[in-house]
Amino acid sequence: MTAPEPTSSATKDPRVAEQLALLQRGVHDLISLGELEASLLRSLKTGKPLRVKLGVDPTSASLHLGFTLGLRKLRQFQDLGHQAVLIIGDATAMVGDPTGRNKARPRLDAATVDANARHYLDQACRILQRDKLEVRHNGEWLKALDFNRFIELASRSTVARMLERDDFQKRWKEGTPIQLHEFLYPLLQGQDSVAVEADVELGGRDQLFNLLVGRDLQQQNGQVPQVCMTTPLLLGLDGVRKMSKSHDNHIGIDENADEIMLKVMRINDGMLRDWMILLTRFDVTRIEQLLDAGTNPRDAKLELGRAIVADYHGADAADAAAEGWLRRVSRKETDESVQDLVFPAAWKDQDMAALDVLMHTGWFASKGDARRQLEQKAVNFGTKRLSGHQARVVLRGGEILRVGRQHTVKVAFS
Repeated sequence: MTAPEPTSSATKDPRVAEQLALLQRGVHDLISLGELEASLLRSLKTGKPLRVKLGVDPTSASLHLGFTLGLRKLRQFQDLGHQAVLIIGDATAMVGDPTGRNKARPRLDAATVDANARHYLDQACRILQRDKLEVRHNGEWLKALDFNRFIELASRSTVARMLERDDFQKRWKEGTPIQLHEFLYPLLQGQDSVAVEADVELGGRDQLFNLLVGRDLQQQNGQVPQVCMTTPLLLGLDGVRKMSKSHDNHIGIDENADEIMLKVMRINDGMLRDWMILLTRFDVTRIEQLLDAGTNPRDAKLELGRAIVADYHGADAADAAAEGWLRRVSRKETDESVQDLVFPAAWKDQDMAALDVLMHTGWFASKGDARRQLEQKAVNFGTKRLSGHQARVVLRGGEILRVGRQHTVKVAFS
């Protein structure tokens, strides 16, 4: 079955135009605009909402901002009255999507996948309307495939087709092994679209190949092929690579408000526009005002930080985090309740192991306890977050030393 072509009334209907204006914001690929117009018009005429699918593999227990782009787009469809369908890839997570990787992704066991899925859904519903969300696990249909049906699914594509994927091409040319099960992943993801009869599928731009395979399978099964809509890959805090835990350049949505604000304030000025478009509901006029040449980038970042924190912790927490950053970092002020902790005079202006500094505080029963705080990045010294047990600091006096929310002192000397 072929997709319906848009009629002239689709582009003229103001309701369709309004939906398209919202849905195209921050989109990287749209295949195709005409099909989306026609689908939106059909939905308005019939009163039947579009089924909009987003598939996620619960490979981790926590989400970072890069993961939220698809969720935010799915929420836009919800707000327009369409049916959001969140696919929890409890089956595909055990296969491993090779997207963007130069080697096979480690396979996860069922217990890990189940635990991650519970945490993932809790965090996703900070963005999505839970009462209007259809949640499906693709194990429902993928684990039920018998041998004959599995072989039939595998016959729906070719090796040549799979090698069209950029990451497969790269690995093939480099001589890096490609496991047979990796070829199956796009077919399995595509089968999800068939199972839920998706009208639209969302994904990151590195997922486009998989989304297109879903279109192929739907057409082969007599369904209207889904519209494919991808979002960009969010640049991480380093301003170079995509946001990723493996690159340690991420902001987790479950991090505390102060930590999120601190990280947002550190991003490159050149990233502001993209982050505002992708991570906030600011309209174009507001974004242009904040990015005006006469506006201090610090103020623009504060507004961006407020918006991001408010989404996950509420407006009050966002205001407190912004004020806290101004007090501690910009105004160089400290809370009057912070007490001095006296360090040996011989340590002044010396390059010190952070582990030794922590042990001097008396807060830890052993070096192992202090080392864990450093490994978990729970230690702040001045405006710097320390990372790893080999971190070093220079004590000059007046710096604020914090470990989590439990311990805060100001460096002083006898």
